[in-house]
Amino acid sequence: MKNNGFLRLFLPFFVSVTAVLSVAAQVEVRLMDGRTLASVEASAITSNVSPGTVIILGENHGLQAHRDQHIIVLNQLRAQGLKVSVGMEFVNFTDQSFLNQYLAGELNDEQFLKQIKWQGFDFKFYKDQILFPQISLGEWTLGLNIPRFVTSKIAKTGVESLTPEEQELMPPGFQMGRASYKERFARIMHVPAGPTLDRYFAAQSTWDDAMAYQATQFLNNHPDQVLVIIVGEFHAQYGGGLADRILARRPQTPITTISQLWAVAYKADGTEIPMTEDEIQNEIQPSETEGPRGEFIWVAIPRGK
Repeated sequence: MKNNGFLRLFLPFFVSVTAVLSVAAQVEVRLMDGRTLASVEASAITSNVSPGTVIILGENHGLQAHRDQHIIVLNQLRAQGLKVSVGMEFVNFTDQSFLNQYLAGELNDEQFLKQIKWQGFDFKFYKDQILFPQISLGEWTLGLNIPRFVTSKIAKTGVESLTPEEQELMPPGFQMGRASYKERFARIMHVPAGPTLDRYFAAQSTWDDAMAYQATQFLNNHPDQVLVIIVGEFHAQYGGGLADRILARRPQTPITTISQLWAVAYKADGTEIPMTEDEIQNEIQPSETEGPRGEFIWVAIPRGK
């Protein structure tokens, strides 16, 4: 990934987002325990979930296979009689009123998307998740993100450059992500140590901590619910982004993280090819320093058109 102007402006969005990927007609799906890599049934994800739990679904944005997995998890939780609310990375917390109006049927799709300035992905991949909670049961869909103009400014000129009005949008008691998370961030962004990396990572950490703050505030007020958060895969891996900040803000929170891997590699021209078995195994192995990639790993492998 080159350090170009687009990256500098949209870094937090870039790290959260992988390109919308074309999906083969046939996809092989595997679900594994993240520690042992043993195959498990989907019911293993939710069988021990209790109210007050956060389930983090790391995903490749706009991928049908991952969208289908979201719905499986949500339906299983509902079948267990749990109250289920959904947190969305793609909706800013400042747009919660529009989200509430949409859930109440007061805005149609077009009006809602215009109000929140939706961009980047086909809404069809997320509409069912957004509408899954039932208001009549006291469930909610939450906008978790901080407006991108804040994180973009941090990436360019640092946290200290924010105006008082912009500072008001920052999560109270903001802290940077942990060192091992920063190391992985630097590798994926190909940015050397120095002020530029520090600003970029501050923006990424703001993204995580803002979502964590909104999530923990919700759970403090709704301890009878399970909160399922749909978020970009890098925020979820190894518990180093979003999960880490949730636990820092609410240490007693049970968290289950599902890492979702779209098992493709790329040729020089950008063409997707399925990963080899060795490549898949390399991707899902627990880290010697950070542990498992997730409590569960859901692998989707394209197998032909």
